[in-house]
Amino acid sequence: MSSKYTNDDSDMDLFRQEMGGMRQIKQDKIQPETVRNKQKIALDIEKHATREATFYFSDTFEPAIDSDSALKYVQAGFANDLAKRLRRGDFQPNLIADMHGMTRENAKLELAELIHVAQKEHCRCICIVHGIGSGVLKNKIPHWLVQHPKIAAFHQAPLEFGGKGAILALVDLGEEEAFF
Repeated sequence: MSSKYTNDDSDMDLFRQEMGGMRQIKQDKIQPETVRNKQKIALDIEKHATREATFYFSDTFEPAIDSDSALKYVQAGFANDLAKRLRRGDFQPNLIADMHGMTRENAKLELAELIHVAQKEHCRCICIVHGIGSGVLKNKIPHWLVQHPKIAAFHQAPLEFGGKGAILALVDLGEEEAFF
């Protein structure tokens, strides 16, 4: 088998002579950061919200909420007066989500994302504006809120935050004396 190029000792000597004053480059092995696409980031956020919504919220679950009186709920282990304090306006919402005109699935995703953002940004009180309309979201949102373990309490919002068309909810941030 013949090769086009032959290893001639004179060529190697010439190469070594020319490269004699050179030193080898030290490799620092730093990889460049990958720039994430804004669309990919938005898609990741949507996937996270979808996973949370399907994990926590079931459409078939029917909690024991009295529909005749004002809408209220306090999770076991929290002070019983939290719902009353929400009604009185002791807590001001830090985040407000307007769900007018959303489909049930979109509202479920939006609610999961709202609770996630509230935890991330340490917002205790959130307001969910669902409107009255045909009553689909008005009936479903309280059922979903009851199922989420980070919702400490909720009550129908006072008039300045939407009245019968909105709910104020308290998010459990895991802090000791969070609602005192």
